[in-house]
Amino acid sequence: MGVDFRLGCAIWAYKGWVGDLFPLKSRSLRVTRKGATDFLNLYSRRFTTVEGNTTFYSIPDAETVARWAQETPPGFEFCLKLPKIFTHNGRLEPAIADSLKFLEHMRGLGDRLGPLFAQLPPSYSPALLDDLTKFLQSWSGQAALAVEVRHLDWFKEPHQSRLNALLKDLKIGRVLLDTRPIYNAPDDPQIESERKKPNVPLQPIVTAPICLIRFISHPDPAINQLYLEEWADWIDRCLPPKTRLYFFVHCPVEERSPQTARHFQQILEAQGVPVPPLPWNQIPQPSQQLDLFS
Repeated sequence: MGVDFRLGCAIWAYKGWVGDLFPLKSRSLRVTRKGATDFLNLYSRRFTTVEGNTTFYSIPDAETVARWAQETPPGFEFCLKLPKIFTHNGRLEPAIADSLKFLEHMRGLGDRLGPLFAQLPPSYSPALLDDLTKFLQSWSGQAALAVEVRHLDWFKEPHQSRLNALLKDLKIGRVLLDTRPIYNAPDDPQIESERKKPNVPLQPIVTAPICLIRFISHPDPAINQLYLEEWADWIDRCLPPKTRLYFFVHCPVEERSPQTARHFQQILEAQGVPVPPLPWNQIPQPSQQLDLFS
């Protein structure tokens, strides 16, 4: 039986991907204030999902949501972050009504809407477990949801077990953030980055029918290799049956993300993990693409 697997990056519009992920002709594409829909069109025919960080910073209007759905092929899914105005202002309970309105708004994506996820700030500690419980209970049965915690006490007992039990009970996923490649490396590739990822323990546990993995890769492919092989083995041996898996590749040097994701697909296939083919691999090479986009 194959693995229900989707692969992508954190964003879909990045000019540094022109000539690699995107054809050279894409240099003429214009990024408007409403987003680079041409980039989305191209991206969604190469990968099968995107993390969708854009909604963390602003809520798109209905016209934009409809355009996102129109620009992407069947089977592609957006895994969107809840806006930070809901998740980064202290307690979550006051944001329940607005967050559910956000969900209804994003249903405009139709079948392109994948799981949403709430990224909680490092200040959100286990002392707020009751608040988190009320928030997650309000989402239970509404839509597929995952949670990413960053306060280090969530990774210690008894808080770790209490959180996992809550998520399992409500069938809500726990985002697995893997920052080992950048923190176990001899250098710090995040020095120039404005948004540094937290150094949190990796605890690969599946608490719901969905699983979101955020892999923070190093710009040096050799440093990523061991960790990617470990993930391929984990997917093959440890992923519960019928779990929908979403694997997102980040990198402090964003130009490297697509090729790292593509390499992970190659590792999975080489190890015999039964994942769907990557659409990118079915597209002609850049020299051939020039004719298609001329």
